[in-house]
Amino acid sequence: MAAARNLLPLLTLLLFAAAAPAPSAATKFVVGDKQNWAPNVNYTAWPDKYHFHVDDWLQFNYEKDMYDVVQVADEAAYQKCDPSNPVVSYNRGRNYVIQLNRTGRYYFICSRGYCWNGMKVTVLVEPRPAPPPSAIAPSASGADASAFGVSSWALAAAAASLCAAVLGLPFAA
Repeated sequence: MAAARNLLPLLTLLLFAAAAPAPSAATKFVVGDKQNWAPNVNYTAWPDKYHFHVDDWLQFNYEKDMYDVVQVADEAAYQKCDPSNPVVSYNRGRNYVIQLNRTGRYYFICSRGYCWNGMKVTVLVEPRPAPPPSAIAPSASGADASAFGVSSWALAAAAASLCAAVLGLPFAA
């Protein structure tokens, strides 16, 4: 019985957590899709298929010791394939993952000569869209709003009471 009483706060927490709206999830994009980060991929058209938002991820998969990923600061360095002043330069391993943590344009090139053959990509990162409105629209009348609040509380109390009854615990709403 004592163990069951210790579960009541946990059940209450789980009930409220289940009622909370789910956060919007970030998306991971593999640059070049199945072709990965490699020569002979149209990186000009690739980003046009997607919308990139703050907190999304870019994953560059590439052949070890053949290619690298260099984030350059601006369009001029991107157009010139100039890695001399990188924001980030990564050439170890087989992949590189970066989180897009701000709005604006990001520029990436391969500094091993492949940039001149099109191995460069730029993505525009937008703010994350607002979550969709809840399924229950707010009413114009304050009486309806307070009735909704009471019914929501009654539903939560009934659920907690049911949990307590299942566990054989006393519960008063």
